[in-house]
Amino acid sequence: MIRRKEQEVSRLKCGITVPVVGLGTYSFENDRETTELAVHMALQMGYRHFDTAKIYGSEAALGGALTRAIEDGMVEREDVFVTSKLWGSDHHDPVSALNQTLQSLGMEYVDMYLVHWPVKLKPGTYKAVPAEDEFEAVVDLETTWAGMERCLDMGLCRCIGVSNFSSRKLLRLLDFASVPPAVNQVEMHPMWRQSKLREFCREHNIHVSAYSPLGGPGNSWGTTAVLNNPIIQSIALKHNATPAQVALGWGLSKGSSVIVKSFNRDRLKENMGAHDLRLDDQDLLEIEKLEERKVMRGEVYVNETSSPYKTLRDLWDGEI
Repeated sequence: MIRRKEQEVSRLKCGITVPVVGLGTYSFENDRETTELAVHMALQMGYRHFDTAKIYGSEAALGGALTRAIEDGMVEREDVFVTSKLWGSDHHDPVSALNQTLQSLGMEYVDMYLVHWPVKLKPGTYKAVPAEDEFEAVVDLETTWAGMERCLDMGLCRCIGVSNFSSRKLLRLLDFASVPPAVNQVEMHPMWRQSKLREFCREHNIHVSAYSPLGGPGNSWGTTAVLNNPIIQSIALKHNATPAQVALGWGLSKGSSVIVKSFNRDRLKENMGAHDLRLDDQDLLEIEKLEERKVMRGEVYVNETSSPYKTLRDLWDGEI
């Protein structure tokens, strides 16, 4: 079994710990073999946190790679932290959806199960960009969350949370949740700093997990603006680090976990190196000066007819 320096972890309000640097597996362009090889490489480098979702199409590849690693004695199941997510068309039955996810993963449980978006779609709609007639007009979060709590009660997951929720939507959820969300996974990077949301989550002991912590470069919707920013590059030069390590180090300095998607060996190693970077107060002040712009805006979940969100402001409750 491979042993290396233990990853830094954060303790969640549900009592478990999450490694603060995770590997995202959203990657439609890669086949199963490519994804499995990337997961294997990541395990060798010490990654123990893996993020997937039904809509990513990577659950089977991730599960296959982890199962082989466990069978080979490389890791034990309790050493890895696996997150998956409830897609919008499964809000009517989270238990069945999670059972399907577990079947794809070949696992008995996931460590974290998240409501992917505060968007409800008609059953059977498994597209990242739904058609206008595939929305449900009302998002009944109370019923959805009751199903998430059943998943927890049945031992299908160790913790439950949400993704892409604004402060206002979290507050509404907290009004009726018997088990409050332990995590809110959102876009967060030096050019979309989520100050208001992070403060709300801090007050309510909700861990913020950052997706696209580098701005999503390499994705069709992503940007290289974060890594190419002169301030980020200057801070990197000062610390003999890379711009990616500075961006990730900033997220870690805010107490967040960071989910980075790369299947490249050198970048996997580079991203893990963010653990060793310590930004100083001046670095953090400089980053606060950066102009902000959200990259993953969610326009596909907004329309004036069938979606409950008529504008982007409705979707994000003004946090955009």
